[in-house]
Amino acid sequence: MPKKENKKLPGPKAKAIIEKDKKYVSPSYTRGYPLVALKGKGAVIEDPDGNRFLDFTSGIAVCSTGHCHPKIVKAITEQAKKLIHMSGTDFYYPVQAELAERLVNLTKGNKPRKVFFGNSGAEAIEAAFKLARFHSKRQMVIAFYGAFHGRTMGALSLTASKSIQRKYYSPLVPGVIHVPYAYCFRCPYNLIYGECDIECVSWIEEVIFRRSIPAEEVAAIFVEPIQGEGGYIVPPPEFHTRLFRIAQSYGILYVADEVQTGIGRTGKMFAMEHFDIVPDIICLAKGIASGMPISAMIAYSDIMDWVPGSHASTFGGNPVACAAALATLDLVEKSLMNNARIVGDYLISELKKMQRRYEIIGDVRGKGLMIGVELVKDRETKTMAIKERDFFVKKAFERGLLLLGCGSNSIRFAPPLIITKADANRALAIIEDVLEEIGG
Repeated sequence: MPKKENKKLPGPKAKAIIEKDKKYVSPSYTRGYPLVALKGKGAVIEDPDGNRFLDFTSGIAVCSTGHCHPKIVKAITEQAKKLIHMSGTDFYYPVQAELAERLVNLTKGNKPRKVFFGNSGAEAIEAAFKLARFHSKRQMVIAFYGAFHGRTMGALSLTASKSIQRKYYSPLVPGVIHVPYAYCFRCPYNLIYGECDIECVSWIEEVIFRRSIPAEEVAAIFVEPIQGEGGYIVPPPEFHTRLFRIAQSYGILYVADEVQTGIGRTGKMFAMEHFDIVPDIICLAKGIASGMPISAMIAYSDIMDWVPGSHASTFGGNPVACAAALATLDLVEKSLMNNARIVGDYLISELKKMQRRYEIIGDVRGKGLMIGVELVKDRETKTMAIKERDFFVKKAFERGLLLLGCGSNSIRFAPPLIITKADANRALAIIEDVLEEIGG
């Protein structure tokens, strides 16, 4: 396991790799601290200099079964020995059909569904965007401030997380209207939950549909069950209920971006299950295949009415990735989804205890092993502790704990679903050390 503190990071071997990366790799990537990942096992990453880190990022919520799980490695190896690629766009794969059937059977509802496979979350969102317009023959869509749906042009048009992600790329895909998300800790309407009548949803019908765009021209609402990049924001239970009701009233498709929330991360297979919502379209990626690049867009069969040639993907549904996804689902269904709930509840409880001791912790929120901690300079004013958050993540790295930020001033906890309470306690000890250093 990680030592109390890794000295002189990055080490000489890691530093050489970083210098080569700076010379040859695009500068558009965001690297918060100088981690060079050489190998991983379970919830631990090792760098080229032998430093070991407890990974509470899981590759941005991707390595759901941990790093190099033997059952995932076996599934990848066995499939690679038989067939690596032939293009599911033009031909058929047994393993692709099997995965599609498995995913459909995991979804709720009593109507048949079909699956489109891509390579990334952005591709799943692009597919849903195109399908929504194709099926409805409507041109407008609604998305939310704080949302992150991807970086390709359609997905980016739905994204409203950070302005740098959109800078100099306009004009983007037209027809996207952004509205505030249910961020109760920082209500955009300066209201209090319980007294607000879920104004963030009412506003869509009472203002947008009356003054801006006719509801009959809206193809879809794209929404994250729990906002990810925006700050790991858990909306109140009424939010999705009311929003879904509006969508149904006007024949608007409800598209759930489960790219980060799906496949057991929140203690349920899909995060929308926490809100008793069955979306029309579900977008999946990240944790679906334990690190292999694959995504899925699942829609009711009567909605997926586009014709051959309307949309496709050369590498989407690659057989090796499909095999990894099937093995991942086996592990998640058997035990890891339940473990995410149990260890997640424990971690949230302990972090809330810390919140009572450290003023800098303004809010602790989450479901399962999707947990956000928001840092503030002052609890009354809720002034964002942006520099302090960045300092926190860096100091945790130096002590052997890998974390990532989200939103402007929050820290995301998205460890592999395999972590134990002992792992959680090791992370909590490091977190408390950092809080003491910050003087929170």
